[in-house]
Amino acid sequence: MNQTTIANETTVSGVGLHTGSHVTLTFKPAPAGHGIRFMRIDLPDRPIIMAEVSKVVSTNRGTTLQEGLAQVWTVEHTLSALSGMGIDNVLIELDGPEIPILDGSAKVFVDLFREAQIKELDLPRDYYVITEPISFEDEVTGAEYTALPHDQFELTSMIDFDSNVLGQQFATLHQLEEYATEIAPCRTFVFLHELEKLLDQNLIKGGDLDNAIVLVDRLMSQEELDTLAHKLNKPSVKVDKEGVLNTLALHFPNEPARHKLLDVLGDLTLLGRPIKGKIITSRSGHKSNVEFAKVLLKKWTEQKKLEGVPVYNPDLPPIYNTVQIQNMLPHRYPFLLVDKVVEMSENHVVGIKNVTINEGLFQGHFPNNPVFPGMLQLEALAQTGGVLALSKQDDPDQYDTYFLKVENARFRQKVLPGDTLILKMVLISPIRRGLVQMRGHAFVGTKLVCEADLTAQIIKRDS
Repeated sequence: MNQTTIANETTVSGVGLHTGSHVTLTFKPAPAGHGIRFMRIDLPDRPIIMAEVSKVVSTNRGTTLQEGLAQVWTVEHTLSALSGMGIDNVLIELDGPEIPILDGSAKVFVDLFREAQIKELDLPRDYYVITEPISFEDEVTGAEYTALPHDQFELTSMIDFDSNVLGQQFATLHQLEEYATEIAPCRTFVFLHELEKLLDQNLIKGGDLDNAIVLVDRLMSQEELDTLAHKLNKPSVKVDKEGVLNTLALHFPNEPARHKLLDVLGDLTLLGRPIKGKIITSRSGHKSNVEFAKVLLKKWTEQKKLEGVPVYNPDLPPIYNTVQIQNMLPHRYPFLLVDKVVEMSENHVVGIKNVTINEGLFQGHFPNNPVFPGMLQLEALAQTGGVLALSKQDDPDQYDTYFLKVENARFRQKVLPGDTLILKMVLISPIRRGLVQMRGHAFVGTKLVCEADLTAQIIKRDS
């Protein structure tokens, strides 16, 4: 499936929940690969903040992003609506520090995106595919997360506040097509006894009984209620019994659990790509959501690295065996470091080097703790790349390749006797005037042990 954006610009204004600032948001179409970005048009140089987990600086009753000195508060509902509607790319201009709370849900954003229409782009989506179970637990909050392989995105949120008013609830989003009607309308919620604490922390300046479900889990004195009403700029608030303040009607019996799911989806949007997998959460919060997103990002990074690992099947016949390689390369024992070539295309080659204790180098290189030298790993990569470069010549045995430069060399793991080095070289640019620029990676199994950028030159031998 391809990436998407909105077809038309759309705007909404409102008050930020915590800052109380009046802010106007303008959503603008963006090209494929752009991602979700916020632009603070009220600040000098109009700084841009990427919707990425690395930009999170606070998770206190909402998720705040920062780039330099510029911040955007309470991004989770907007991000949730974008993911819920399957929108990958958009530029969000805002003239203040915080996303408007609106009615406390994501419904207004969903309605805006529907009105603006969703447009498909030419670039395929880069999904994060969950290939194995991933678990995470926040030891401080008790939040638990599990990601499981699944053929599409599914999210379940479970809550338990150990309260007579709000005990155990759960909600499930089986597919994104359900988001607009089943999840987006669900409003944020807060316990009545928390309100004064939040107000004393200089938060929820834009809070209102119209944009949050206030749950009453204990009876309060009239004096407490009058003080609360004053802080909320209300003539009065009333509680007759435990339940929902002022008898506000819930959209769903499990609306709090559904809103928690809405928040989880918004915070996971900071992963930067849609997920294919089943996510199950319990006792989630913004802090633990962000930490779980970091866990997933680390796993995704590792997964991407493994995508480049060649699959070596020793049962398949080689493209070049040792004798054929010797007919192409000038190297001989003890300095021929490629045993066979098992894969080759126009721009890449994969060679194999079997490391054995019988090699003479181990008599002098860490003889009591044999380690295959890093410089010889680079030489093995270079020889593998030489096979690809020389295979493009009409008379490969009439040419040699010579090192010109090695850059960005990194040695990640020790290579020991008994290891099989899988040597992968990829052309960085086409071969021109005999110059060969390649990126090399050496693996033992699926573990990267060495990498470097190598430059060589093909030179015809003297006759």
